[in-house]
Amino acid sequence: MQKPTCLLATLLLSLLWIPTGPSWAETPSASRALRLWEQLDTRKLKLRSKAALVVDRFGNTLYERKSDQTMPIASVTKLMTAMVILDAKLPMDEVIEITNADRDMRRMTGSRLRVGSRLSRSEMLTLALMSSENRAAAALGRSYPGGSDAFVRAMNSKAAKLGMRDSHFIDAAGLDAANTSTARDLARMVFEAMRYPTIREATTRAQLDVRPLKNRGPLRYVNTNRLMRNDSWEIQISKTGYINEAGRCLVMHTEFNGTPTVIVLLNSFGKLTPFGDANRVRKWVEKGVETGVRKSADTGAQPNPTS
Repeated sequence: MQKPTCLLATLLLSLLWIPTGPSWAETPSASRALRLWEQLDTRKLKLRSKAALVVDRFGNTLYERKSDQTMPIASVTKLMTAMVILDAKLPMDEVIEITNADRDMRRMTGSRLRVGSRLSRSEMLTLALMSSENRAAAALGRSYPGGSDAFVRAMNSKAAKLGMRDSHFIDAAGLDAANTSTARDLARMVFEAMRYPTIREATTRAQLDVRPLKNRGPLRYVNTNRLMRNDSWEIQISKTGYINEAGRCLVMHTEFNGTPTVIVLLNSFGKLTPFGDANRVRKWVEKGVETGVRKSADTGAQPNPTS
């Protein structure tokens, strides 16, 4: 059962929910959210990721560390890949075949999608987002009108339109370390991705069985974000990433006590570090808001939801 103070915080913050992208303009709701976040003590949040940003949908920053430093983003790239594919309104039931051109000759990473595997564009997109399937992402870019070069140009054009001034994309999968961005730019990208129901569904799916080869059994793919298996989280969008140069990366659109929030964690050392950092952020927010609401109640201050 929820404690009264937690329930009060939930009721207050639920008033801020708007199920679309970020609203960076100053509004009464944004100001109310900011007053809540100002009760959080950033000194109490100890994260291990090199760069981090926690920002609400109004643009209020709860926490930041090196949020404007450009660094490799690995497979977080695939969120941009998905948006470009969906913007093009290509037929999602069209079958795409994996070719030698989709193999990773840079890092020689493996894949269960052998050359000759055939899946629909929809299945390729889901595997790229949910399981970070590199060959699926490469095939999506290659099969774009004009080929991979045109696809990369579309990625960078989309980034420019979103105001991601410190971002640059080289390939669809994120295997090239020259796919770079900042935590602040990535927060904008995640908020934009919330406008795509297909991305929300794919990134939060637990698993998917596919049959890429005839006369072969199904392949089961699972979500790379282990937090998706934790009922204490409310996650609407999720994407992990890893290459040596980028470290472990994690971006998520989630809710804290009812308010839409994005977490960006970049260059974490250790396979479990970004998930540990995400849990530390959640506990820090929940405890800080609860403490602030309790103090307001003790002093007799009454929050005014219409101010």
